Amino acid sequence: QVQLVESGGGLAQAGGSLRLSCAASGLSFSNYAMGWFRQTPGKEREFLATIGWSGRYTNYADSVKGRFTISRDNAKNTVYLQMNSLKPEDTAVYYCAGGAGVPSGLSYEYKFWGQGTRVTVSS
Repeated sequence: QVQLVESGGGLAQAGGSLRLSCAASGLSFSNYAMGWFRQTPGKEREFLATIGWSGRYTNYADSVKGRFTISRDNAKNTVYLQMNSLKPEDTAVYYCAGGAGVPSGLSYEYKFWGQGTRVTVSS
């Protein structure tokens, strides 16, 4: 059974940092692209970042480029999202997505999803 388990969400102040982790099990992790998305009430799910199977290719949404960094450790079956220079508008539920054949910013390309972790950024 494939499972993605997220951790690292919580409360941060504007300008601060958080590091999200997503540990995968039941998946041939290194064969697939991974991604991070977020969602706020009443809004569509927003693409943040994606990373290819080897970790050498990454792509970011303009809203987080230069502030967020996606990485992966295939030996640990884990993908990370380092979030720096946080802003109040970064407040959302953050979702780890896995099982994409190629790196993608489209949510429907991902076969598996984590439960979501809440991030709140205060001003």
